Amino acid sequence: MAGRGVLPSVGRAGGCCGSAAAESFTAVSGKELVNRGVRSARDHAIRDVTARTGSRCDHERLHSAIDHRTPDQVDTEWRQQHKAAARDHPSTTA
Repeated sequence: MAGRGVLPSVGRAGGCCGSAAAESFTAVSGKELVNRGVRSARDHAIRDVTARTGSRCDHERLHSAIDHRTPDQVDTEWRQQHKAAARDHPSTTA
């Protein structure tokens, strides 16, 4: 594995540092998402996988690092600010 640049799983079976959740997610994603069809572009595959991972995030947990808001709230606010900035200051290099 090391010769191919692949790292083994962390921890022992059943341990807190195990990567079972990640491995399970990867397997399910491969079966349900990736193997279902050919994407016309890399961007389409990235979008599909991102949509899948986003649905597994905790949308209710407040995080102290982001002023006790949810990641969804911060993301929505960021997107709204950047959408408004793009509208107010259109690119001159289009």
